[in-house]
Amino acid sequence: MGNLWSATKEPPPPMVLVPPLFDFPPLAARTRMLESSYNLLFGKLALRCLFEDYFEEARHFSTRIMLKPIDDPHVDLVATVSGPFDNKPDETIVGNAQFRWQSSAHDPHTFMDLFVSNSEPIFVIRSCAFYPKLGFGAFGIFPVLLKKRVSAEDYGVMGLRFGSSNLSIGATLLPFSLGDECPRCAWLVSKMGRLTAGVQYEPQFGKKDVASYKNLANWSCAIGYGLGSGCPLSPSFNFGLELAKNSQFIASFYQHVVVQRRVKNPLEENEVVGITNYIDFGFELQTSIDENKASNSIQDSTFQVAASWQANKNFMLKGKVGPLISSLALAFKSWWKPAFTFSISANRDHTVGKTAFGIGLRVDNLREASYQRADPNFVMLTPNKEHLAEGISWKIGNRPMFQSDVNSGNFDSVPRELRPLGKIL
Repeated sequence: MGNLWSATKEPPPPMVLVPPLFDFPPLAARTRMLESSYNLLFGKLALRCLFEDYFEEARHFSTRIMLKPIDDPHVDLVATVSGPFDNKPDETIVGNAQFRWQSSAHDPHTFMDLFVSNSEPIFVIRSCAFYPKLGFGAFGIFPVLLKKRVSAEDYGVMGLRFGSSNLSIGATLLPFSLGDECPRCAWLVSKMGRLTAGVQYEPQFGKKDVASYKNLANWSCAIGYGLGSGCPLSPSFNFGLELAKNSQFIASFYQHVVVQRRVKNPLEENEVVGITNYIDFGFELQTSIDENKASNSIQDSTFQVAASWQANKNFMLKGKVGPLISSLALAFKSWWKPAFTFSISANRDHTVGKTAFGIGLRVDNLREASYQRADPNFVMLTPNKEHLAEGISWKIGNRPMFQSDVNSGNFDSVPRELRPLGKIL
């Protein structure tokens, strides 16, 4: 009996908090089956999110509401309103809404959405059907209401594609065009280990004698080197080189880093010794190689560098630098139901030497966020406080998940919102 009373309870293991990412998966990934894989690979999708998200236009505001009904997870609604602070006659407030239905709540590749706006185009129907077992898919974009149809694309675009883990091939055409503008776009991308190479044919319709396979101005090619599984809990690295339209050379670099830092938070339990941070860095250089258009202007060679740091589940800091404009953005997110995100950005125009601000507000209940707290079901465990990066395990329910599983690609126990976008290239 004395030994029973004298026995001490084993202290709980130290924990490292794992906050959810602000925007993962990104909204652009939900419609990636409508675009050429060439335009999304080579780190282009990640760079687009890094360079654009939360950087509001100077002296403008933007609001976005993303809602999903509880009774039907197959449908959702995304509405946006944006415009200037001042009521200028040459600028108007733009509003649009998108109603989306997808066949599976966890598979965004087969869907249909209805897009309405107070600007052109007024009403658009988009649809895609993809069969993962076969790897084949078909998609279409059909503008229903427009004030004026100028180009052949205003009558609709259709496409076919094949995708696997190492190959993506597809083409789009204009079914209602009376000319010989076929295909509208064609691409081929292949992945061999860590190397990815691709080519895309995209003729410039409307110009005489340019819609030709022999015209190098209609072709683009790229090669990239990438590391990482695509899961935001593991680091990734992408480097790409592209020759676009035989007139522009583009070099890009993107890196996602997952780090852990020690914290002393009085609001958390004593066993919480650290928190996971997400750091992203991107660089893009564009140089014109067309002698006919070459000049000494700054537009012929431009670059932009951006970085973001998500310190916890509530705060994120972003910044980007370019030859004309530099921006700094701060975002705050509260993980309520629905979640609210407020962002403010400062834009410095180097040409006039002035700084202006923009603000943004987002309301979102599309993403699950039940794993943002330091509860026993969603924590990373470490054996001691001295080596936070060794022996990490993430306990979900009754099954612990180790960092080695994340590195090897075993994501069965990871929340669906933190898994890679898919095995389709």
